[in-house]
Amino acid sequence: MTPVLSPPPSSSSSSLATPSAPSRPRPLSSSSVQSLADLLISASTSRLSDSSVEDFREEGLRHAKVKLDARHYKQPSFASQLLQIVKKLHLRVWSTAQIPPEDVMIHKVSGALTNAVFFVSCSSVPSARTLLLRVYGPSSGALISRPRELHILHVLSSRYKIGPRVYGTFDNGRIEEYFDSVTLTSQDIRDPQISGWIGARMAELHSVDIDAVDEQKPIDDDIHGYEIAADVKSRLGAAEQVLKLSTVSEVTRQELDLPRFKKEWTRYLAWALKQRRHFGTKRVFAHNDAQYGNLLRLKDGSEGVDEHRQIIVVDFEYAAPNPAAYDIANHFQEWTANYHCSTPHLLTPSRYPTYEQRRNFYISYIRHAAMLAEDPALDDAALEQLITELDEDARVWSAASHASWAIWGIIQAREDLEGDVAEPEFDYIGYAKGRMAAFRKDLQSFGI
Repeated sequence: MTPVLSPPPSSSSSSLATPSAPSRPRPLSSSSVQSLADLLISASTSRLSDSSVEDFREEGLRHAKVKLDARHYKQPSFASQLLQIVKKLHLRVWSTAQIPPEDVMIHKVSGALTNAVFFVSCSSVPSARTLLLRVYGPSSGALISRPRELHILHVLSSRYKIGPRVYGTFDNGRIEEYFDSVTLTSQDIRDPQISGWIGARMAELHSVDIDAVDEQKPIDDDIHGYEIAADVKSRLGAAEQVLKLSTVSEVTRQELDLPRFKKEWTRYLAWALKQRRHFGTKRVFAHNDAQYGNLLRLKDGSEGVDEHRQIIVVDFEYAAPNPAAYDIANHFQEWTANYHCSTPHLLTPSRYPTYEQRRNFYISYIRHAAMLAEDPALDDAALEQLITELDEDARVWSAASHASWAIWGIIQAREDLEGDVAEPEFDYIGYAKGRMAAFRKDLQSFGI
């Protein structure tokens, strides 16, 4: 649920997706994924050539021992520190040109909840290409394994040419590639054509070789290696500590009722894992946060390649192995969100996609999955069967999306609660309450 990237007058951040799986899909080989990735990147990765930035080293990324305070991004000292970072990371032009701090233009992206995101440019040195600066949020360490996230991003971009290149890191953030694109809006993702493109992109990502991008192996066979099953349990302790803060009302504690939630989550998970093994329960490399703010559209379109490849997926900080249907269900829940209205923390259930809208997404997803798995035998009857199965699986795993983001909201509220902020920029506790209520409503509908 990370936020919405509002690009400045000229550009945006970046990322490309990868391959997927159909009825009984066969995983793509590394060579197949590589050649597909080469085709995908050819349409859009010429923005920052190797001449602009030092090449990645196989053993890792460059690092600068500097820490930025995102709250001070308008101050000259912030620009000075940023220039120190780009010099230490050896970003050509940026690190060699004599750029005074006052010439550095820093545009803050609105709506970044887990991170502070900025676009950085320099009009006095045109050859210094625009960069994306990401400063990690103070509470995000309890939610995200930064070393794991960085490893995933580095492998996806350097080996598969998927997602934004990471040029280097500093103590509490990183600098990434920036594409000339616009962020999708809450209305854009409802457009049938764009929704179909998103389905195709998700199918591509779901066929990435999990072992190639995620070194973390499943520990418990009973949860089939699904990250969502482990994440909720592992984050509960941090959420419990937040609700113990003196600034949390007893009414809020009772409404969220984490002791009750623990029991509910255990019952739900046992039930969900016993449901029919459709292809939507296949363990895939999932994005897990496919909301409209993490979906971009290249401004120059996609000449010479399939139209859906103009959609760029960003922010892989929550990416991990999960059921394919979980990723899809989570995306559908994001249809109900509007992070740019007066109540950005509230979801609007009436905006959940209709069956026809879901069907449109499924058709694109399934057909691309079949194509990528080189399975030509997908007739109309098989397609209809897969649509039915995928819709059932998405319904089952939608509850897990609510549960996960409810716990996330509680943890994210820590800083505001500790500071006794009367009117926070985003009402994390209100968001958590809404997602928790939706989770319990789903359980009631399941008869759990």
